[in-house]
Amino acid sequence: MNEGYADFRGHRTWYRVTGKLGADKAPLVVLHGGPGCTHDYLDSLAELAGTGRAVVHYDQLGNGRSTHLRDRGAGFWTVELFVEELANLIAHLGIGDRYHVLGQSWGGMLGAEHAVTGPAGLRSLVIADSPASMELWLAAAGELRARLPADVQATLLRHEEAGTTGSEEYTRATRVFYDRHVCRVPWPEEVARTFAAMDEDPTVYHTMNGPSEFHVVGTLKDWTIIDRLDRVAVPTLLISGKYDEATPEVVRPYADGIADVRWQIFEHSSHMPHVEEKDACLKAVAAFLDQHD
Repeated sequence: MNEGYADFRGHRTWYRVTGKLGADKAPLVVLHGGPGCTHDYLDSLAELAGTGRAVVHYDQLGNGRSTHLRDRGAGFWTVELFVEELANLIAHLGIGDRYHVLGQSWGGMLGAEHAVTGPAGLRSLVIADSPASMELWLAAAGELRARLPADVQATLLRHEEAGTTGSEEYTRATRVFYDRHVCRVPWPEEVARTFAAMDEDPTVYHTMNGPSEFHVVGTLKDWTIIDRLDRVAVPTLLISGKYDEATPEVVRPYADGIADVRWQIFEHSSHMPHVEEKDACLKAVAAFLDQHD
């Protein structure tokens, strides 16, 4: 395992490689969610290095161990920024001729954005728990939110209308939703570590998403890739959970729009099958990657 930094636009992208980049199998690049999370909650995917391929984790700009830029506004934090950062990291590592990408939540959106550019070395794509449009995401979140206890719904609405979403009461109310639709098992340390890092510097998350998973008021609120999915030319695995905030309606456009696609729903998971059903999820990903080296 080794760590390093890639220079990017005068800043630094932190990365970690588990396994050997020169292995016979193509490396896997893992894209975390948010936007504004860190790589930590996806640490379990490093175990895929045991199958004989390198696994690359990194913290996207503004997050984790990469350069933080708290003073940058909405015009800086764009989808294009992160697409460019990913391409820069792949070039820095020297793996552009052969690699796989797995993106979780926002990371899957980013992975799809990367794939539609037609990168020559991309062997396959895994889109885990990701929406194909934020309009669909918001509609699904609204339906899931409406099933929360009435007092929780009232608390959420009161703070959103008052602009006090930074309060502890709002945070406790959001946790009711998260425990149902984000991670249904006790949060392991690496998941808690990611959320703590987001709380410490929520710049990217608040700017692009908003104060919570279901109150999306940031610059991503009108994002969609549905009309471009026919440009994804690599085999694609879709992953989601039965209780996922990324509901079937949110994921389905990927299944309909990508030519070579398969979809696995984990029956005991919500938004983090790689945590909630780790062994089964990693086995499915490993098998898919092995088919497309």
